[in-house]
Amino acid sequence: MTKVSTRMADESGATQESTTEQGEYSDDVRTVHNGGREFIVVGTAHVSRESSELVRKVIAGEHPDRVCVELDERRYLALIEGEHWENLDLRAVIRRKQIAILLVNVVLSSFQKRLGGQVGVLPGTELLAAVQEAQKLGIPVSFCDREVRVTLGRAWRLTPFLRKFMLLGLLLESLFDRTEVSEDVLRDLRRGDVLSEMLKELGEMMPILKSVLIDERDAYLTEKVLQQPESRILLVVGAGHADGITRALRIGKRTELAPLDRIPPAGLTSTVVAWSIPVVILAAIALVAWRKGMAVAGHSALYWILATGTPCSIGAILAMAHPLTVVCAFLAAPLSTLSPVIGAGYITALVEVYLRPPLVHNFRNVANDVYKWRGWWRNGLLRLFLVFLLPSIGAMIGMWIGTYGIASNLF
Repeated sequence: MTKVSTRMADESGATQESTTEQGEYSDDVRTVHNGGREFIVVGTAHVSRESSELVRKVIAGEHPDRVCVELDERRYLALIEGEHWENLDLRAVIRRKQIAILLVNVVLSSFQKRLGGQVGVLPGTELLAAVQEAQKLGIPVSFCDREVRVTLGRAWRLTPFLRKFMLLGLLLESLFDRTEVSEDVLRDLRRGDVLSEMLKELGEMMPILKSVLIDERDAYLTEKVLQQPESRILLVVGAGHADGITRALRIGKRTELAPLDRIPPAGLTSTVVAWSIPVVILAAIALVAWRKGMAVAGHSALYWILATGTPCSIGAILAMAHPLTVVCAFLAAPLSTLSPVIGAGYITALVEVYLRPPLVHNFRNVANDVYKWRGWWRNGLLRLFLVFLLPSIGAMIGMWIGTYGIASNLF
C-alpha cells in the first residue's frame, strides 16, 4: 500500500501528521492521523453498488475499532424497515407548520429512489452495508449524522423568503429531470474536482443552503466522530462531505452541537415585515374612513375580502380540493393575509386532511406518482401539498391586488 505523508499545522501552531493511503483501495478512501488516533474516511455515492462493495471491503480489511456512518437513528430505521409515510400524523405536521419541510423530504427521498432504481440500488444501501459488515465483525457502530428533520427545518427557516420559492422550484425541476445515471456517472461524481465544482455552484446560487446541508453537517459529523473513545475509527459518508470532514479531522476541529441541533425562530426582520402588512392595510382602511367616509371604507373592506378570497379559492379549485375546502379558502384568505400567525395554505391543508385524509396506498405510491403531473392530483398526499401551495400563492397574489385597490382609494 502506498502512503503519502504530509505535515500540517493547526490554528494553535501545533503540528499534526496526516497520512493518505492509496493503492489497495480507491481514491475514495482517505486516512488521517491526528494525536495518536487514526481516522479512515470513505466517500461514497448513496445509490452506488460500487460504494457498497467498497465499504464492505475496507471495513473487513481494516477492521477498525468503531464504524461511524452518515445516518441518524430515524433514517437507519427507515432503511431497515422502509419509510412508513403512512404513520405520519399529518394534522400535527400542519399544525407545527412543517408541511413545506415534509414536501422537501418527500421530493428528495423520491429523487434518490429514482436514481437508485436506474442502477438497481436503493438509496443508502452503502450505509446499510457498512452497518451490516460492522455488526458481522462485532465492531461497534455509531450513527453520527444530524436528524434529517432538523437539517431540513434549519435549511427552510434560514432560507430568505423569496429564495424559498427558488428552492421549491429547484426541487420540482429535479422531479422531471430525465438524465440517466450509471455507475460510471456516479464514479465521476465521487471525484473531488467534480463535486467541488458542483458545491461551488450551489454555494453561489444559495449560500445558506450549502452552509446548512454541507458545511454544518461536515462540522456535526466531525464532532460526533471525535467524541468516540476509540483510537481507530472508520467513517462512511457521502462523497460531498469527504473533503470537509478530512480537513476538520486533520486539525481536530471541535464544534458545539447544541446550536446546530436547534431550528431557529423566525428572524426579527421577517417578523416585522409580516406584522407590518396587516398594520398598513388596516391603517389604510381607517384613513379611507376618515378622509372619504365609512361607506367608501366599507367598499374597501369588501374589495379586500373579494381580492384575497377569490384567488385563494381559485388556487384550491386548481388543486382539486374538497368543495368545503374551497369555501374555507375564500373565508380564510381575508383574515389570514392580515395575520402572520398562520397562512391560508395551512388552513386549507388542515381542512382538507380532515375531510379527505390520504389513503395508505397514496403513501406507498408517492415515490412513483411524484414524477407524473397527473400523479400530483391523483395521489392524496401529493394533492394535499397542492392544497397547501396553490391557495397560498393565490392569497399572496390577492394580498397585493387588495393592497393596490385600497391604496388607490386614498387618492
